Amino acid sequence: MLLKLAISTAPAAATIFKAVLSKGVSLNMAHKLVQVTLYLWVFTSLLLPSPTAALYRVSLKKQRLNLNRFKAARIAMNGWGMLHNYGSSDGEVIPLKNYMDAQYYGVIAIGSPPQNFTVLFDTGSSNLWVPSSKCYFSIACYFHSKYKSSRSSTYTKIGKPCEINYGSGSISGFFSQDNVQVGGVIVRDQVFVEATREGSFPTFVLAKFDGILGLGFQEISVGNATPVWYNMLNQDVVREDVFSFWLNRDPSANEGGELVFGGVDPKHYKGKHTYVPVTRKGYWQFDMGEFLIGNNSTGVCEGGCAAILDSGTSLLAGPTAVVTEINHAIGAEGVVSAECKEVVSQYGDLIWQLLVSGVQPDKVCTQIGLCVLNGTRYMSGIKIVVEKENMEELSARDRLLCTTCQMTVFWIQSQLKQKGTKDTVLNYVNELCQSLPSPMGESVIDCARISLMPDITFIIGDKPFKLTPDQYIVKMGEGLTTVCVSGFMALDVSPPRGPLWILGDVFMGVYHTVFDYGNLEIGFAEAA
Repeated sequence: MLLKLAISTAPAAATIFKAVLSKGVSLNMAHKLVQVTLYLWVFTSLLLPSPTAALYRVSLKKQRLNLNRFKAARIAMNGWGMLHNYGSSDGEVIPLKNYMDAQYYGVIAIGSPPQNFTVLFDTGSSNLWVPSSKCYFSIACYFHSKYKSSRSSTYTKIGKPCEINYGSGSISGFFSQDNVQVGGVIVRDQVFVEATREGSFPTFVLAKFDGILGLGFQEISVGNATPVWYNMLNQDVVREDVFSFWLNRDPSANEGGELVFGGVDPKHYKGKHTYVPVTRKGYWQFDMGEFLIGNNSTGVCEGGCAAILDSGTSLLAGPTAVVTEINHAIGAEGVVSAECKEVVSQYGDLIWQLLVSGVQPDKVCTQIGLCVLNGTRYMSGIKIVVEKENMEELSARDRLLCTTCQMTVFWIQSQLKQKGTKDTVLNYVNELCQSLPSPMGESVIDCARISLMPDITFIIGDKPFKLTPDQYIVKMGEGLTTVCVSGFMALDVSPPRGPLWILGDVFMGVYHTVFDYGNLEIGFAEAA
């Protein structure tokens, strides 16, 4: 080490030596001054940390998705919008999304001596939970490691019950406290959940991970428990208030990626990061600009869209109208919607005329009688929400026709901006009806057509972040059994929270992501 430092400082020493001689200092004195300077240089270099010296790393493993797990994930994503309901007579409750499609996970340890657990590091939730040794009646617990409080000398009993709901079941248990080791760092007195009941048979029985470590904000923490990341900051175990994800998208690589606490590793990205502010604490939420299919604007985010960066899902989720256009552009097979075709055939001409005459898009479906006037509220150009008492009076078909009308208006309005003729636009909208995403299954793609599909571009911080077809199409299986599936899912969230995009591992694998808690910013750069 000393030799390397001496060699690296030799040119600078020569410069100092010449400068000293030019001032008339004796040769002997010049040698001494240079020697002292070198010693100070070496000593300072040894004391100063390297750029990555104070980084704590968790090596991530990756599991390949299979078609059944992917279908289950798409079905469960329909309940994602429930994530913000709180409150229960039995205690704190926060609905939790489905994790069937989770791909990346790593190892932590709890207790003294340490008990190892494989966990999913999830920026879309904030609690740490693992199965408890007191979990007797859930099959899932018998397939995973269980925390045994009696074996830990640093365990502290809390016992407060809690429940976490997700799409098709729930996890219940109680709070405990113990030391948690993450990436070589020991977080002392961490409050976590011992799960004593795990619902939804396939979700956690088949999962490669034992539990979940949330990296979201405390605002969405069940029981207001302090998240692990907060305690890492409070206990001064990291140098910077930053953590970052690098996900390896190479399917043949042994290394799945790396989660870095305390900063970023320059080896994980190329160029500079583009930073955008966090707009709403809870999830890592930010404002996104326009969304492009090829070089064409969809128009859905002209006024801005909210987006959430979520390491707990591999999918990309967005408004139904836009995902339908994506499906059409890439040739995905969707569900033939009779209601959609009915609206286009019976009301397409009228919708066109109303839009051309200047009627506001949010008034069109009300004027033609497909959406009731009283008790309705226009939602994002795609969807309406009817007040509860009126919702019960509407039939499922009435609601479906109203929603389909709103999507048709959106599509026609989008094509009007591109100056399409009426017949061309209505034919295009009719084709879109056959590309409506199926909420109950996959949107299968012809693998041979991937090279012909358009790029998809997100505008973030006024800069384009492009995904190529190879990056947004999910391949499952190998060789002749390979199945190609669209990585996009439909998710309609009403204003003021929507329209909303969820950017999961499909996006995070292409772009290195920095979660800057200190400055409340999120950074994006091309992944190395």
